[in-house]
Amino acid sequence: MATEVNVPTLGESITEATLGEWLKQPGDPVAVDEPIASLETDKVSVEVPSPVAGVMGQQAVKVGDTVQVGAMIATIEAGSGAPAATAQPPAAAPAPAAAAAAPAPAGDGPAALSPSVRRAVLEHGVDPATVVGTGKDGRITKDDVIAAAATPAPVAAPSPEPQVAPSVAASTGRKEERVRMTRLRQTIAKRLKEAQNTAAMLTTFNDVDMTAVIEARAKYKDLFEKKHGVRLGFMGFFAKAACLALKDVPSVNASIEGDEIVYHDYVDISVAVSGPGGLVVPVVRDADQLSVAGIERTIGDFGKRAKDGTLKMEEMKGGTFTISNGGVFGSLMSTPIINPPQAAVLGLHRIEDRPVVRDGQVVVRPMMYLALSYDHRLIDGREAVTFLVALKNAIEDPTRILIDL
Repeated sequence: MATEVNVPTLGESITEATLGEWLKQPGDPVAVDEPIASLETDKVSVEVPSPVAGVMGQQAVKVGDTVQVGAMIATIEAGSGAPAATAQPPAAAPAPAAAAAAPAPAGDGPAALSPSVRRAVLEHGVDPATVVGTGKDGRITKDDVIAAAATPAPVAAPSPEPQVAPSVAASTGRKEERVRMTRLRQTIAKRLKEAQNTAAMLTTFNDVDMTAVIEARAKYKDLFEKKHGVRLGFMGFFAKAACLALKDVPSVNASIEGDEIVYHDYVDISVAVSGPGGLVVPVVRDADQLSVAGIERTIGDFGKRAKDGTLKMEEMKGGTFTISNGGVFGSLMSTPIINPPQAAVLGLHRIEDRPVVRDGQVVVRPMMYLALSYDHRLIDGREAVTFLVALKNAIEDPTRILIDL
């Protein structure tokens, strides 16, 4: 007797998702609570566990299909996992052809790769069979493909069997590939455009001398990691400095709801971290109450779980202010887009040595550009500049963070 596998409850106000990938193929053995599929929601990927042990049966939907909460997506058949193609009823085709359909484990085939991984495979010309997966259950991630491309192995070129068939012009060899946008990417595009259409958005800039923070980090990083079990980075300093500045200028930590302004007496900082499907923005709750170590530990955990695809949806909700660090990718300057209903976002950029004047002398200092994009309906220019100056002062003199100045 077959047991249905249904789309689980995905969170408040979320009624549908997109099937991102199948983690089990027909005939694969399945244990209780073992993930069989991955769903993409507006915010994160969610794995669907099997309610019973048995054999993977019918796959009722295809990768890329939209499914409703509660809908049946697959069945689990009774058995111990003999490689029988239970999802496809016998046809007129001879038995040897059916046996040849699954010569290798499903996790190693291109069909088991997520869209972002398939795209990376095509872009870098990497044979997925030669890539060692570091994701959950040994699945290949986009980072695995990029790492393999950087250190190519002396293997024969893979046979041309693209799963996402590109349009090839035989006369020129030029290619095109069409990949459906993930639900997360669609949501990001929609929200960013809504922010531009709704908010009176403006960006103001400043720069900050990173000398003091770099010296403090170099001096204490080993002791810090030994005591707290996490590396001392720059985000802890910037998050604490932002908390001080937000208390000085509360409108930057506020939001607009209808015709009311909501002021928050707490600071929940949304931090952009990189995952296989793109940037996600989990929230460091009560950042103003956390130590630098607590903030670094939380952000480090978010970064690890973003790569594993195990962030929870409730961890992505809320947030009163956002920090986005484009500097880790080499960005010199940008105008970040606010994350509604938040009123502002701080953009950090790369650190580079530049000549500056100190005490009448030209000296070289490690400098970083800061960008604050804000909703001019709520925050005026004076407040935006005041916020950036307060943050700059705290970073250039970290003692201010310790004495709440």
